[in-house]
Amino acid sequence: MRRKRYHRPGILYEEDDQNPLTGVANLFDIAMVFSVALMIALVMSFQLPELLSPTADITIVKNPGQPDMKIIVKEGQNIEVLNMTDQIGGGTGEALGTAYQLGDGRVVYVPDSGNETGS
Repeated sequence: MRRKRYHRPGILYEEDDQNPLTGVANLFDIAMVFSVALMIALVMSFQLPELLSPTADITIVKNPGQPDMKIIVKEGQNIEVLNMTDQIGGGTGEALGTAYQLGDGRVVYVPDSGNETGS
């Protein structure tokens, strides 16, 4: 007759110590949750929750009036970045008049005397 031998774990052997990489998977999950929370916090700090909405349209102007000005246009899922050069948004022309902003925020256009329009 064959006798069964029972293995008794020793003092130094614990079942939880079998795989040393078990804790690394939990650290990865925590890092992913932290990175998503950080991204949402950054969007909210810039007060632009429209960036997270798939249907919202938004236009952002970076460095307005500078030579390295960029216009970022988001229409639905499409995002387009326009680098301003002489061909885009620049060139030669003539002044048509003057625009004034009133105290209540309205803008009034006053044409020059030589460029009268019918409107």
